[in-house]
Amino acid sequence: MGTLAKGLGRHKRVRFLFDTQALLWAALTPEKLSHKAAAIISDESVELLVSAASAWEIATKVRLGKLPFAEEFEREFLNDMDAAGYTLLSIDTETALRAGRLVGEHGDPFDRMIAAQALALDIPVISIDSALDSFGVRRIW
Repeated sequence: MGTLAKGLGRHKRVRFLFDTQALLWAALTPEKLSHKAAAIISDESVELLVSAASAWEIATKVRLGKLPFAEEFEREFLNDMDAAGYTLLSIDTETALRAGRLVGEHGDPFDRMIAAQALALDIPVISIDSALDSFGVRRIW
């Protein structure tokens, strides 16, 4: 059992939610991750969640030409998530409403959804983006 989950027993896993940038770095340029984020991602005892908002954001930005380096990653997204052992997190209506109601200056709809999901599940977000702090999420970097 990894160090992050010691003392939690075998049935409860510590969970973290990727923000899109951290997911891209983990998959394509892991050297850009902080030491702490890299340690969490490499710890097999944790459950790493990926929001449908990240899939939507990556596909949108690839289509618009904003992520040309991620074209293959976007095409193979589902296979890559499965191969990495990540858990995909759907967007439900209640969380969508929560995302829209979040008070804060951060207007990015993808980040708002990831923050709302993290708050709903009471789990931290792996993210370099300090703007998420305005939503009261626990952010790990």
